[in-house]
Amino acid sequence: MEIAVLGGGNGSIAAAVDLTEQGHRVRFWRRNAQAQEVLQAADNTLTLKDFAGTRPVQIAVVTSDIGEAVQGAELIVCPTPATAQADIAAALGPHLADGQVVFLPPGSFGSWIMAQAVRASGNTADVSWAEAGTLPYLTRLHGADTIAITTRATRLPSGVYPLRNADHAHRILARAYPSVEPAGDALSGALMNAGPIIHPPLITMNAGPIEHFDHWDIHNEGTQPAIRRVTSRLDAERMAVREALGYAAPHFPLADHYDPEGEEWMYGNAAHEKLTDSGDWRENLILTEHRYMREDVAVGLAVLVSVADWAGVPAPTATGLLALGSAICDDDFRQTGRTLENLGLSGLSVDDLQSKLKAGA
Repeated sequence: MEIAVLGGGNGSIAAAVDLTEQGHRVRFWRRNAQAQEVLQAADNTLTLKDFAGTRPVQIAVVTSDIGEAVQGAELIVCPTPATAQADIAAALGPHLADGQVVFLPPGSFGSWIMAQAVRASGNTADVSWAEAGTLPYLTRLHGADTIAITTRATRLPSGVYPLRNADHAHRILARAYPSVEPAGDALSGALMNAGPIIHPPLITMNAGPIEHFDHWDIHNEGTQPAIRRVTSRLDAERMAVREALGYAAPHFPLADHYDPEGEEWMYGNAAHEKLTDSGDWRENLILTEHRYMREDVAVGLAVLVSVADWAGVPAPTATGLLALGSAICDDDFRQTGRTLENLGLSGLSVDDLQSKLKAGA
């Protein structure tokens, strides 16, 4: 299958290499032309390191021309930070065509934002947007040219916008990611996002050690019983919001991620142990700039809090963590983050919004 992969971070590089090794023809785009020229000079070749060992993988097309990347691609994989979605949508606008599927793993309701941006550019193509509960990979770069994949997702619950295109979107997605599972509409997919549940307690409650130590592993030393109890409360609020909106189980409770004997979670059993054993998450973290703060708190957690308010579901833990993250960053993410109010959707009823999510523009 012809697949475009967008972005230059851990998830995008992992996708470009992994999908190539599966036998797909990948066009790998990022806006950093200099980085792409360096990769082209290396014969489009990166090194993949995983449980099977270390080996070179040559990507078919490496480009900084987004049109070259996406024209004719059946699937467009965009595992970039949510903060980059609006800019990428603007760049995509002139190039998308009927039948293409854009995959955001995860999305934080980015499927709605990107679809509206493309429509506003004048492109009326019938494009399907899907967003998953997590990245397809636990992955980190080792240097500039080696991508380490600790484990791959075994279950990827994914919502589709517009929902009327769900069957088509899932047929395309399954050819690249057989672990994808239908999870309803785009808002349901957004409320499957695990990042705003795992990371806000870790980034805010470990603020002292993060600022004190040069390197800190929030998934190892940072994941202590007190923080786990907060995470469980936060996840219970997420699942209560899903149920209030009529989204059916499975809700993929985060407790299963930490319990190797529990139900299979998105990364399968024992994924947390693999993550901490790898040592790849012992990082230099800039507290106020890290993706866990700027994406999972300011975007993903803000979405959850605003949807809880809109649906009339109490969410004191989510609201408190959002306030704490705002204070750390000297901001007010309830006002400046991604919310239904800022998207102009808070005045709709549940039925009206879900009808829009089904039908599309």
